[in-house]
Amino acid sequence: MTDTSRQLADPASESNDLSVAIVNLLKGVVYRDSPGQLWNHVLSLRNQISDYVTVMGLSIEIDEAEGYAYLRTREADADGAQLPRLVARRTLSFHLSVMLALLRKRLAEFDANSAEVRLVLNREQIVEMMRLFMPDSSNDARLVDQIEADINKAVDLGFLRRLRNEPNVFELRRIIKAYVDGQWLSDFDDRLREYHEQLAGTAEAE
Repeated sequence: MTDTSRQLADPASESNDLSVAIVNLLKGVVYRDSPGQLWNHVLSLRNQISDYVTVMGLSIEIDEAEGYAYLRTREADADGAQLPRLVARRTLSFHLSVMLALLRKRLAEFDANSAEVRLVLNREQIVEMMRLFMPDSSNDARLVDQIEADINKAVDLGFLRRLRNEPNVFELRRIIKAYVDGQWLSDFDDRLREYHEQLAGTAEAE
C-alpha cells in the first residue's frame, strides 16, 4: 500500500475508532486494560469525543494516572438551563453506600502502603469488613446473603469485578475514586458515626 493510500484510509479509520470509543463510553467506564486499542483511542481522540458528547449534554472525564475514562452529565448549559440526563443517576441503598465507602477507604490505605496497582479482595474479606456496620442479627446466613446482594450490586455498577474462574474473588475498580472523592473520605469518621446512629435507630425500631 502506498503512502497516499494510507493517507486516504486514515480518515475512515479514525472515524471508526471514534465511533468505537464513544459507543463503549456510552455503555460504561473504559479502562486502561480494556481489550484492544480502546484505551488508546479514547486518549488520542479525546477532543473529538468531547465535541461529540457535548451536544448530548455530557462531558468526558479521563484519569490517566488511575487508568479510566467515563462520561458525566453536565448539570447545566452555558445559559444555566437544566439539561436532560442521558446517563441515569442511581440511588444507592444505605448498606451499599456503606460498602462503597469502606471499599474506598480500603483503596486509600492500599495505595498508601503498597506499590501494587490492583487491589484484590475475596468474599470473606468484604463480608467481615461489613459486619461491623450491619444490624445485629441471630440469623448469620441471612446477614451474609444481604452483604452478598450488595456485593453483586457493586459488581453490576462496575465498582467490583470478579476475577475470571474465581467467582468469590474481586478486583476493586479505581473508578470508585471518581464517585467517593477525597473530600468525602476526609469526612469518613463523621459519616461512620452517622451510620452507627442510623443502625442503632433501625435496631430500636425493630
